[in-house]
Amino acid sequence: MAIETIAVPDIGGSEDVEVIEVCVAVGDTIELEQSLVVLETDKASMEVPASVAGKITKLMVSEGDKVSEGSVLVEVESAAAATQAPAPKSPEPTAEPVQAAPKPNAQTASAGAEKTIEVPDIGGAEDVDVIEVCVTVGDEVSEGDSLIVLETDKASMEVPAPASGKIVSLAIKEGGKVSQGSVIGVMLTNDGEAVEAPVVSAAASEEAAPAETSAPAQQTAPAGDQNLVVPDIGGAEGVDVIEVCVSAGDSVSEGDSLIVLETDKASMEIPSAFTGTIKSLSVKDGDKVSAGDVIGVIAAEGDVAPTPAPVAAASAPSTSERAVSPGVQNQDVETAATKGFGDSVYAGPAVRKLARQLGVDMAKIKGSGPRNRLTKDDVRSYVKTIINDVQTGKMSAGAGSGIPQVPAVDFAKFGPVEMVKMSKIKKITAVNMQRSWLNVPHVTQWDDADITDLEAFRKSMKAEGEKRGIKLTPVPFLLKACAAALRAEPSFNVSMHHDGEHIVQKDYVHIGMAVDTPNGLMVPVIRDVDKKGLWELAEEATAMAKKARDGKLMPADMQGGCFTISSLGAMGGNGFTPIVNTPEVGILGVSRAQMKPVWNGSEFVPRNMLPLALSYDHRAINGADAGRFFTFLTGVIGDIRKLLL
Repeated sequence: MAIETIAVPDIGGSEDVEVIEVCVAVGDTIELEQSLVVLETDKASMEVPASVAGKITKLMVSEGDKVSEGSVLVEVESAAAATQAPAPKSPEPTAEPVQAAPKPNAQTASAGAEKTIEVPDIGGAEDVDVIEVCVTVGDEVSEGDSLIVLETDKASMEVPAPASGKIVSLAIKEGGKVSQGSVIGVMLTNDGEAVEAPVVSAAASEEAAPAETSAPAQQTAPAGDQNLVVPDIGGAEGVDVIEVCVSAGDSVSEGDSLIVLETDKASMEIPSAFTGTIKSLSVKDGDKVSAGDVIGVIAAEGDVAPTPAPVAAASAPSTSERAVSPGVQNQDVETAATKGFGDSVYAGPAVRKLARQLGVDMAKIKGSGPRNRLTKDDVRSYVKTIINDVQTGKMSAGAGSGIPQVPAVDFAKFGPVEMVKMSKIKKITAVNMQRSWLNVPHVTQWDDADITDLEAFRKSMKAEGEKRGIKLTPVPFLLKACAAALRAEPSFNVSMHHDGEHIVQKDYVHIGMAVDTPNGLMVPVIRDVDKKGLWELAEEATAMAKKARDGKLMPADMQGGCFTISSLGAMGGNGFTPIVNTPEVGILGVSRAQMKPVWNGSEFVPRNMLPLALSYDHRAINGADAGRFFTFLTGVIGDIRKLLL
């Protein structure tokens, strides 16, 4: 048995890439190609797979660390290591195995020795802020536990403990500034293993040296037509082209994405090696490509440098060479969270593969990783929750699955069409309405309210409203009437508890009013309606409607409603069926008022009648409750003097 190190492979020249997830732990037995860590740049996330199989003996990084090409990630006990590392045949700079390379940050320790903890390589950043100290003197820590958290203007990173032991002293505090090599404190180690800094860059420096010395040897070629070829993609063959990002005639800069490829492990963008104009493309969506395939021709501008040969060809076989994984190459490995992939889920390829295998809709899962990134544990926990809900009867085994999907239709074959992207508000509204319609057993009752006297009173207050600078519309009267009805019939002022066994009775009256805005339907909530007068309600309703149309509503302005009023009076119509705005249990739909003949006992007289539609959740409200609520409501609207009683 021998110890091998696995280092960060070629990641396209990126430096100080953040480790956002560590997929293994000390003692784990790993297989070839198993994911070790997940790295993230500002453009992509990528998994680093194992280049050898064996048992993890030491982790050199933790979440929040920064690594570059060549940085050591783990040490692995491998039976095949001893036979795979050939002796150097010539004095080439990289022939020496990585484990034999000097490690300036390593300190040999005897059991129980006090050792100084220093800040490891943090990408050359100087005077980095210490925003959190995670330990105190006397704490017992394990290798990899976070000691401090640093923050630059671009990222925050945790500095882990290089070994297990006890914190003897701390030399820093929150608000301090540190650089690479700064002393964090002193710890008493539990064993005799060497205390090493979490990021070892000596091997990376040695491997980088030949590449740097060879750089001046590159020569430029004159501008002209250049073939765009697929670079090294880890030996993968027949990789699917899932998106073509450019078309003939487009002007591109060096590094701009040309196409997006997808394997079973990752999606990756192929960038342009030149600046110029695309003359032709030889691939399309759905094609399959391999390394070296020509994907198009570009009219390059200025002098262009030839595509560099793979760096690995310059070095003799070594353990560091074997650490270069075929699964992660010098391309930006994109998660499907990037725009153009059809959703906004933030997850890596391995997580997406697991979700596909389990048949899980990732859009329904809340991520627990950094910046709400989905992890494998999130997916597994979601599945366990569903299984548990089915077993306990909280959810039917066929809930939602029996609803047939609407088939896709190519409308363009019938005539000209245009794809218009839905606004975020419209998409949220659509999801909420569908959820309410599928989960709430709706019942709707209709009635007409006589607003003849109300309208006469409202018009008589026009001059008073002009003095106050307030326009008195029918809305404040409806708000006040609904508030009184909610107090008179409290069965409407409830919500179903999520456990399905309780009803939440509310002792406040907040009413939402639906507002049609350029961005979609919004429902601001007016609070304590039962405690406010008509003038105050009129002023607040006008102000909230303006905020909604101007897009200035805050989330708190649309939360906490007990009941909703949706009025289409100004738009016309004799009636409609409003959908309950869950978790509320009732909504009032208001249509256009019109004069109708009404029998007064001796003759028909013209009266101004307002059509009302009351929808409610039949789980919480019975028909008799709704009847009493509606009768009270139409009564106070017909005679507003009753609001004083």
